[in-house]
Amino acid sequence: MSPMPTRPLRLGQSLVKAGRLEERHLRTALDEQRGSGRRLGDILVKRGYVDDKTVSRSLAAQLSLPFAEGPLTPEAEALELVDATLARARAILPLSATARTLRLAVSDPLDQETLQELRFSTGRHVEPVVAAPSTIAEGIRAAYEGELAELVDNLPACDVDSEDDRVLRAAAAAAPVVRLVDHIIQQAVALRASDIHLEPFEGRVRIRYRIDGVLRRSLTLPGSGLASITSRIKVMSGMDISIKRRPQDGGLTVEHPAGSIRIRVSALPVAGGEKIVLRLLDPLQVPRNLDALGLSQRDASLLRRLGQAGQGVILAAGPTGSGKSSSLFAALAELNREGLNVVTLEDPMEYRLPGVNQVQVNPLTGLTFPVALRAILRQDPDVVMVGEIRDRETAEIAMGAAVTGHLVLSTIHATDAPGVITRLLQMGVPPHLIAGGLSGVVAQRLVRTFCRFCRGREPEACTRCEDGYSGRTGVFQVLAMNDAIRDQIMRGGSRSELGRLASESGMASLTEDVSRKVAEGLTSPHEAARVIQSDVGSVAPCPACSREVPWDALGCPHCGRVVRRLCICGAVVRKRWRFCAACLRPAAA
Repeated sequence: MSPMPTRPLRLGQSLVKAGRLEERHLRTALDEQRGSGRRLGDILVKRGYVDDKTVSRSLAAQLSLPFAEGPLTPEAEALELVDATLARARAILPLSATARTLRLAVSDPLDQETLQELRFSTGRHVEPVVAAPSTIAEGIRAAYEGELAELVDNLPACDVDSEDDRVLRAAAAAAPVVRLVDHIIQQAVALRASDIHLEPFEGRVRIRYRIDGVLRRSLTLPGSGLASITSRIKVMSGMDISIKRRPQDGGLTVEHPAGSIRIRVSALPVAGGEKIVLRLLDPLQVPRNLDALGLSQRDASLLRRLGQAGQGVILAAGPTGSGKSSSLFAALAELNREGLNVVTLEDPMEYRLPGVNQVQVNPLTGLTFPVALRAILRQDPDVVMVGEIRDRETAEIAMGAAVTGHLVLSTIHATDAPGVITRLLQMGVPPHLIAGGLSGVVAQRLVRTFCRFCRGREPEACTRCEDGYSGRTGVFQVLAMNDAIRDQIMRGGSRSELGRLASESGMASLTEDVSRKVAEGLTSPHEAARVIQSDVGSVAPCPACSREVPWDALGCPHCGRVVRRLCICGAVVRKRWRFCAACLRPAAA
């Protein structure tokens, strides 16, 4: 077979010419590729411009290699030549073998390192067959399923309460344990999970993946294997395996076909043993700009203007797991350019940003948020990102830095944008600092989006999703400060008054933004209702149209149904009252 070309392939032009890709989408993907260095095909698939089978088919045609549609059915002799861990890590699947050749399904036929490694380890000539990554992943799951059962059966039993370092290390190094933990992690990567939960549960070990914000059970293992599995993860993440009665934190990096993933590990003593949670931090999932977040055109333009002003505090607000950090990194990606000194202060430091000075908070050495932030401000910064506003001192320093001409980005826990202002006031931050330093607030949530293959219509027949959803997008509420809001802050205005002023200046609610995404066909009303829940008592359902009515409204803003009556004296007159309780006028008046 003639040697394969190693020069860059014009994959994008080929897809455009075939009518599979729009020119404007190709330009967008090429811009992202120049900034990230990722493969063009990966970017096109991640953005949903084309599916992975289309990319793989085009790549196979360019290289004059065969293309496998799937499902893939490997021969037993071939499976024996390639270890399951290697197959998952490199996204390859052996299909057939002879005494001299190995026919191999690959997602990246230009990965000469893997092909050469297999030539050496098997002593055979490798014949690559191109297949889509999703097709190979399905084939691996089916082909090595029996091996997984065998690994579970061969897990070494170890006393969950044992603190003997030698016993625990021997159990952690056992081949079935090593391969099983690798399988658990690689499976999570393939499923785009954000977290892995390993927990003792009714004498068993329950393993669950958080996918698109929802926990799903994956495996249930014998309880006797808990100690060996947790010990293996502790060894990998640099923890002390003999410590079981107090929490520990660690971290590790794993390789996968598209790059490397940093994993943050937390161990917590619970009834029955230890619960381990692994947070997967994939740099490929970080939005490269504000457009990738799901902001409306108006909100994206407003945020860009706030950032381009070059000073002020911009806060991202929402509960844990609502995508606040991703929004900050997307904003930083647009602001990070030559000529600016950009510094971040994080705890923990999750992603590495080229060209950005990143500082890891370490309270044990005295490097707390306030101490580090003061030091950063002496480093002549243009843009400062603070991981989270946790206390009054940090908030006051951030606001003071904004007043003196710095742009500060940070996160805070609050339910909505106006609530951020009252949260800062409750912390004890002086009103004049908030009014002078705060420039904008972005409140947000994440909602699951429909699978682009089945559109949520027949999820039971779709091989790409489980319940009709795949991926998430943001739902936003953007508040930009103005003189009226600043004056209200100085007067100690209430949350409802601040919200009214913000709404009058054009701020939409989270409910309105998620309704826009439902109307655009991105998600379902059920998913919108699951994520966007109004404060109890702040709204009530309209008796006519069932949509939300603010508690202080006279009628429904959606259908016009009157829900409250007022006496001419201004007091509310309830149903079945004959007289006004305030002035005793007849209710008819």
